[in-house]
Amino acid sequence: QAQLVESGGGYVQPGGSLRLSCTASGFTLGAMGWYLQAPGKQRELVAAISSGGSTYYPSSVKGRFTISRDNAKNTVHLQMNSLKLEDTAVYYCAASRRGGVPVGEPSYDYWGQGTQVTVSS
Repeated sequence: QAQLVESGGGYVQPGGSLRLSCTASGFTLGAMGWYLQAPGKQRELVAAISSGGSTYYPSSVKGRFTISRDNAKNTVHLQMNSLKLEDTAVYYCAASRRGGVPVGEPSYDYWGQGTQVTVSS
């Protein structure tokens, strides 16, 4: 059974850093993505990585967030630096069976349960 489990969320002050991790079981990681969902808003892609390591970031997080993968551990990470109040959200890990760097939500086949990130002073 395919499963994604996120970890690493929590509370941080503005300007701080957090590192999220997502470990897959039941399948081998292909393309992966991280989404955030703020209260009352739609899910937004914040980072994606292909099986070969190509990455995508929207302008809102470029230069602050970094996605990486450890294929040996079937794990993908999201390093978040210079966090802002507006980064507060539930963060979801997603896995796609497609090639390339998927940027559309329908491209993702498996989803984790989400982990809360709260940026607050």
